[in-house]
Amino acid sequence: MKIVVLDGYTENPGDLSWDGLGSLGELTVYDRTPKDKVAERIADAEIVYTNKTPISRETMDACPNIRFIGVLATGYNIVDVAAAKEKGIKVTNVPTYGTAAVAQMAIALLLEICHHTAHHSEAVYAGRWETNPDWCFWDYPLIELADKTMGIIGYGRIGQATGKIAKALGMKVIAYDTYVKAEESVDLDTLLRTSDVITLHCPLFPETQGIINKDNIAKMKDGVIILNNSRGPLIVEQDLCDALNSGKVYAAGLDVVSTEPIKGDNPLLKAKNCFITPHISWAPKESRSRLMDIAVDNLKKFLDGTPVNVVNP
Repeated sequence: MKIVVLDGYTENPGDLSWDGLGSLGELTVYDRTPKDKVAERIADAEIVYTNKTPISRETMDACPNIRFIGVLATGYNIVDVAAAKEKGIKVTNVPTYGTAAVAQMAIALLLEICHHTAHHSEAVYAGRWETNPDWCFWDYPLIELADKTMGIIGYGRIGQATGKIAKALGMKVIAYDTYVKAEESVDLDTLLRTSDVITLHCPLFPETQGIINKDNIAKMKDGVIILNNSRGPLIVEQDLCDALNSGKVYAAGLDVVSTEPIKGDNPLLKAKNCFITPHISWAPKESRSRLMDIAVDNLKKFLDGTPVNVVNP
């Protein structure tokens, strides 16, 4: 049985092992695969893994041996799942590997906004503390989070994990989710109106695309902080840029943008007080190790006739 991994580098840049997959068949791992090489590289493979390399209907038509497509991520929109279902190809994802890591990153972005830790460390190394006339200094307002309200849009596993950390910091937590009801639940307008910090942890659906837009921003408190390490298109980027530059939104912490890698003309690159990281919430070694283990288990269960984490049943 031939197994091909189309773009393994981000999942395993060398600090993990592919041996789990290698024990199940003849394994070939490519660091990256350009779109025009996808069909060529999986031409006779039965098992295909992808992270962000698209697998289209045309690719499946050209590769009739495919029986299983494993997505090395939670999101699976890069695979034409409807075409796969028509052809009897099981598509699996890895839904729960990064809960703690993503929640931790959301709070890391928030704490960086509150303290500008990297900036002040760089200032010390530049000699500014040594030559300062006072015993301390700070270049930005420093923010205490205790007693402030965090509004969480999307209160699934990651949203709840983020809320747990926020509560430990002394914050009040409220949440909006059309599918999950909890003690913290409020309607969207209440969340927008009363939150000091708004963090996004919802999937990208038609009803959530662009949920952070000029109309909803207008409902928010002046000086609100917005965090997003879920999906970039949840935010209308020009609207957020305008709100940051006007001061309506005090700061934003983003680990995702609408097009990745980010394009040089993204308006957020010129926005005030906007912290952008390169989609690394999922990337701690511990998190990627769990992803690898689940991806291997998905294939084992498929081969045993008891498939799990199937997104196109």
